[in-house]
This record gives sequence, structure tokens and C-alpha cells, in this order.
Amino acid sequence: MAGVFSDDIAIDLGTVNTLVHVVGRGVILDEPSAVAVRTMGGVREVLAVGLRAKAMLGRTPENIELIRPLRDGVIADFVATEEMLRQFIKRAKSKFGFLRPRILICVPASATPVERRAVYETAVSSGSRRVYLVEEPVAAAIGAGMPIDEPRGSMVIDMGGGTTDIAVLSLGGVLQARSLRCAGNAFDEAIIRYVRRRHQLLIGEANAERIKIEAGTAIAGGGGRDVDIHIRGRDLKNGRPKSIVLTPADIAEALDQPIDAVTDFIQRSLEDLPPDIAADICEKGICLTGGGALIDGLDREFERRVGVKFTVPESPMHCVIRGSATILEQLDQRQHLLLTP
Repeated sequence: MAGVFSDDIAIDLGTVNTLVHVVGRGVILDEPSAVAVRTMGGVREVLAVGLRAKAMLGRTPENIELIRPLRDGVIADFVATEEMLRQFIKRAKSKFGFLRPRILICVPASATPVERRAVYETAVSSGSRRVYLVEEPVAAAIGAGMPIDEPRGSMVIDMGGGTTDIAVLSLGGVLQARSLRCAGNAFDEAIIRYVRRRHQLLIGEANAERIKIEAGTAIAGGGGRDVDIHIRGRDLKNGRPKSIVLTPADIAEALDQPIDAVTDFIQRSLEDLPPDIAADICEKGICLTGGGALIDGLDREFERRVGVKFTVPESPMHCVIRGSATILEQLDQRQHLLLTP
């Protein structure tokens, strides 16, 4: 009866974006993980969350601060995260679900017991009846439709905003799960550093993210995205506004260092696997999910550097939330995949 009068909610609590899926209704919320807070007389007041908060980026007066409450996939500001979750859950609940919902939340594979507990307690405080935790790459593998119940190894790499997560699964269980704190945000920072070093131009995070989304490519030569992008910023030499044009070769060069770090992480993960599992993965290939999978040519660049075929599923950004919803719907059969908070 509780299922009739409450909503089961799956949440992909990401560093950059938070997605909310209600069982039976699908993904009903996909908004930035951002909170705008005003401080007056030592008292903090939440003004906006999600899209409304992100719209204030770089435009707030001194007493209003835009907070990214999650850093590298884990909670950095408990109060802001709790308020953000509370508002998102309130929007997700239907008018018929008057009981507190059951919630399943994804956490990075490298999250420590303390970090898991922080996510668990924050979700409980935000108004849930039961809280379950699952590792992000495990949910991504299920959401990508990988045959994780077969007696063969399957590897998935989920590149989000704060972390790159790897999971290897076989016979419905997890053989390996690990995280690298280098992903989409590191790509943004690499673009900022490159533009400052090469062109003596200062640009902000929002501009760097726009460059990555509109013209980001991992392939410097032919075969990649061929889009020049015009950007404007402040000249570091004289302080005046300045415009430049970045070519695909510029962006590929800017992204080379973080791509190299992720490549090394993938290679070390493959080296640590049992020989038979590694052979399965080399034969079947590796599934690349998350927002990072949308960078033009990234799968081909990884394939060239690692020597293993990479595939990108349809709608890679929604693999984690789809897998989380599937686990929530099949909770009795997938209990072994849940983490202890």
C-alpha cells in the first residue's frame, strides 16, 4: 500500500547536474547542482536552486553567493545540498504521493564511508522514508543495457562533472569499482589555463563550459569536429576586452592533459583485472557514458591510446539515472548492488 501512496524516486546527484526520476513517470527534473545563498547579519537564506541559481553565475552582489554544494561527486556543503534535495524532491512528488518517498541515490565509486554517510543523512533529512545508495558506474552499466548478469566481464566508464568512474561487472556482481577525480570540470579548467597561457586572455567557468559543449573535440587532426569558436574575455596585459578565435586544434591541445590522466587511469584498471576478465573486455570493448561521452571524438581518442574498442550508448548522460530507476524497480533482485551507508 505504501507504494500506492508514495513516489519511488531515483536521484543522480552529480557535481554539475542533478537528475530526478520518478518510477512510472520518467525523468522529470534535470537541473544544475547549484544553490544561490544570501547572507544577511550572519544568517544564510537560500534564494534559488537549480536553473534559477545558475542563471546568477558571475552576476551576484557581494551578499549573494552561488554555491556548488557538491565537489568531485561528494557533498561539500551539507546545508545547501539538503535544501537543494528538499526542493527537488518536493517538485518530484505527485499530489497523490502524500507519504514520504523511497529514494535511491548514486555516489562515486571512490566515495568513503564518511562521504556515503553524509549523502545518506542529507537525503533522510530532506524528507525520505528509506534511502538506498548505489555506485554511479554500476547504475550506468545497467542504464546502458550492458549484459551484467552474463558470466563475462563488462566494463563501463562514466565521465561526469567531478569524477570519472569505472566499474567491471560479471554474473550480476561488481568485480571492480574505482574513481578518478578528473572529469568534465577538469576539462573546463584545462581550457581556462590554455586560453590564459596561449592568448593571455582571462575567461570564466561559464565561458569555458560553453566552449567545451559547442566546440569540444579530442582529435587534433582531421576526422574531428571542425568548428571554430569566437570567445571574448579580459586581456591580461592591458585589462581591456579582447576577442580571439579557437580552432579545433587549439581545443584538442587544451584537453590533452586531462585526457591523458583518464587514459592512464583506464590502463591501470585494465592491468589490475584477472586475465580472463581482461580478455572479455578486450573482445567486447568498453562502454563510455556520462556527459564526457558527448565530447567529439573522445571515444576514438581513448580507443587509439588504450587499444580497446569504445562504444557510446544512446543518450549517455541519462545512463546513470536510467540504471538507478531500474535498480529501484527491481530492488529485491538487485539488493546485492546496494551500498551500506
